[in-house]
Amino acid sequence: MTSIFARAMGDGFARLHPQLQRRFSVGLGSGEACVGRGSMDRIWHGRAFVKPFLALGATRNILVPRTGRDVPFTIENVPYTDAFGRETVTFVRTFALPGGPRRFDATMVHSPERSCVLDYLGTHQHLATDLRLSAEPDGSLLIRSGEHRFREGPFDLRVPELIGGEAEVRESFDDATGRFRIRVAVTNRRFGPLFGYEGTFRARYVDALRHGVRAGLRPVREEARA
Repeated sequence: MTSIFARAMGDGFARLHPQLQRRFSVGLGSGEACVGRGSMDRIWHGRAFVKPFLALGATRNILVPRTGRDVPFTIENVPYTDAFGRETVTFVRTFALPGGPRRFDATMVHSPERSCVLDYLGTHQHLATDLRLSAEPDGSLLIRSGEHRFREGPFDLRVPELIGGEAEVRESFDDATGRFRIRVAVTNRRFGPLFGYEGTFRARYVDALRHGVRAGLRPVREEARA
């Protein structure tokens, strides 16, 4: 069984740096989970009017309404089977900011119907985003977000581009330091930069079954709609 990321990328997966291939092979098939620890050189957000929207999202662990430099960082990528029988991988990022930690949660599944990785954001999976993954010439991974959808009860709405954010994630591996480097930027076509962070981390791989999914890592609510 290949990982949800390898399925989404097809032949392009083999063009990733070998360390990125291992990191994005985390899944039920490989039997591995990955815990990364490092430091974000910088966490930033856009102009002042953006902060209230980031603060609102932070109530469901979506985005981070704080800035900082040299912020200790942890990312937990743990595979499990969700309530609907889908292989799921957590992307729970914790930023140890002054005044208390902040989390940016996501859970990811492969969507054969949409031919992409589907990214459910936050603690309640209210927001679903298509992710397109591709290998860059240097072996790094580029992830771009596509359509955003809001799901709550009977509502299933496409988020207009005017208020939505476009995410771009670049992840690479530095052979000299043995660390992964990540850079994330979320922008809005009209309002410009919204939020982002960049830094480095080391990865540790553990047996997924033995490690398990710790309390608080899975979302409070799971959404069946892709």
